[in-house]
Amino acid sequence: MKRWIPWMAAAIIIVLVAGGALRAISARQAKQTALAESTATTRQVVMDIAPEEVSPVRRQNLSLDIPLSGSLRAVQTATIKARVAGELQGLTLREGDTVRAGQEVARTDPTESNARLRQAQQQADAARTQVDISQRQFANNRALVDQGFISPTALDTSKASLQGAQASYQAAQAAADVARKAVADTVLRSPINGQVAQRLAQNGERVAVEARILEVVDLSSLELEALMGPADSVAVRLGQKATLRVEGRSDPLEATVVRINPSAQAGSRSVPVYLAIDNSQPMAALRQGLFVQGTLAVGRAERLTVPLDAVRTDKPLPYVQVADNGRVAHRNVQTGQRVQVDNQTVVAIEGVPEGTLVLAGRVGTLPEGTVLRLPGSQAAPAAAASTPAAAKP
Repeated sequence: MKRWIPWMAAAIIIVLVAGGALRAISARQAKQTALAESTATTRQVVMDIAPEEVSPVRRQNLSLDIPLSGSLRAVQTATIKARVAGELQGLTLREGDTVRAGQEVARTDPTESNARLRQAQQQADAARTQVDISQRQFANNRALVDQGFISPTALDTSKASLQGAQASYQAAQAAADVARKAVADTVLRSPINGQVAQRLAQNGERVAVEARILEVVDLSSLELEALMGPADSVAVRLGQKATLRVEGRSDPLEATVVRINPSAQAGSRSVPVYLAIDNSQPMAALRQGLFVQGTLAVGRAERLTVPLDAVRTDKPLPYVQVADNGRVAHRNVQTGQRVQVDNQTVVAIEGVPEGTLVLAGRVGTLPEGTVLRLPGSQAAPAAAASTPAAAKP
């Protein structure tokens, strides 16, 4: 038997095994390629967009309004305090009662103050008597000096005594005036016209000096203190008008900027702006402390706008979904003023050019690169021409 026959058989077997392995590898690679192409084709879903689901970025002339909020407060308020310690008497006013400027509202027990006034007055009378005695003695000594009976030194002494008596009388008279003022301070009077907002003490209580008795507010002149950011405060000017709404009232109120604080608050850097509100109209029914909110008109300007619901905030920065060459793209934007235009809320934006097609909020969040079939287009983009199916959001 020839020896080369086994070697030939082995070589044939090796060639057959290698060929089968290569065919298997090629078939597997072809299957993976087909699967990848099928998966990619399946992912390219065409989204049909209705006409109401897309709108271009428009340039519009907007009224620049700054939002305001805060509580009403009376321009003139007064806290009536006790000026003399003592028992409180004669307090009959309660919350809501009307008072006039100069009206007696209460008093403290004047017994002690009257006694001190009498004491001070009697001391002043005694000092006045000493002045009269020193005056007569000085006149007599001056006559005696003129006649040469006493020396000029004695006259100087009597003159000094007279000056000392006059100074004592003036001091006693000043003490009497202080005591008289204390008696007058036992009567508490309202410094302004208005209404009682708080009653903080009761009759019979012994109150200390500076104890709060009543709080009076004048509702004829109210104002709103609004805190504005540094950027908004730059556009505020005296005389600008604001439209406010008060809780519990359906009709709006007109307010006017009357003062702008020259200093910003240390913590928030906000600038206080004060708006005057006329409360003299019939049935105004405004009260101190009511919460109000509204807008301050600071001018008009042209801005690029989109519907408010088109701006999405599910990312760290606000963005809009735009149609870029038939595919979805996300564009970060900066938002600004919000206004009502044709019963629709639009917002001023920056970051996309005018005319860019923006998807409405009802479309939902779409991945970037999603193929779109926009209104009026005959077919989907070429990249998706071979897709087997289309879906509508």
